[in-house]
Amino acid sequence: MVRCWKRSETTGLEDSQRMDEGPTVSCQFPHKAFWVTLSATLLLVITALGVRGHLWVRQPDAQVVRITVPDLTGTLINQSALVDKHNDLVTYSVTSPANHTTTVLFDIKHGLICYKPMNQETCYLSKMERSDYENMQSLLQQSMQKEVLLGNETQRQTEFLGVMGGSQVDVSTLEEPLQALCRHSSIHWTRRQDGPGKQRLVYFCIDICFPSNICVSVCFYYLPE
Repeated sequence: MVRCWKRSETTGLEDSQRMDEGPTVSCQFPHKAFWVTLSATLLLVITALGVRGHLWVRQPDAQVVRITVPDLTGTLINQSALVDKHNDLVTYSVTSPANHTTTVLFDIKHGLICYKPMNQETCYLSKMERSDYENMQSLLQQSMQKEVLLGNETQRQTEFLGVMGGSQVDVSTLEEPLQALCRHSSIHWTRRQDGPGKQRLVYFCIDICFPSNICVSVCFYYLPE
């Protein structure tokens, strides 16, 4: 609080100079209260910044890992994986030699993989198996490296996923990361098969490489309804 009072006593020369100015107002500022308030405000700001910094340290930003590997002809293929350890998510961006890009989302927390080709209005779901968790673990361990270069000794595997086209998945039953990826697409479950057989043709394939020196060619074909 600021205390002020009026001075009306004037003498001599002051009377003649201030006779038309009225009484003088004199104020005294309470310095002690001001500094106490300022100190409390600064302490509050420092505490808030400290809490914010602590949360930032515990929730670091996602890390992009770029993986380079030669294909069977020796041409280098570049892939990128966005590793979000806090939410147990890994998002691959895979571009085929025909320049078609596919997004592959590994939802480690819920044990699901979602494949979304950019040139299709369709998402394909599969459940993670032991090999998928092992490949994700190798990527999480290497996530501090921004560049991973695989050599010619890379192990190559092929997996076949049969698409169950007769029924569709309701997007509202999926978790948020999958909903965002497949919001405007039809969604189908797949299951792993030994192969399409002679009567079935492979629809398309996606090559995904991991820091464990393994590349997996995931091939899709439609199962009979």
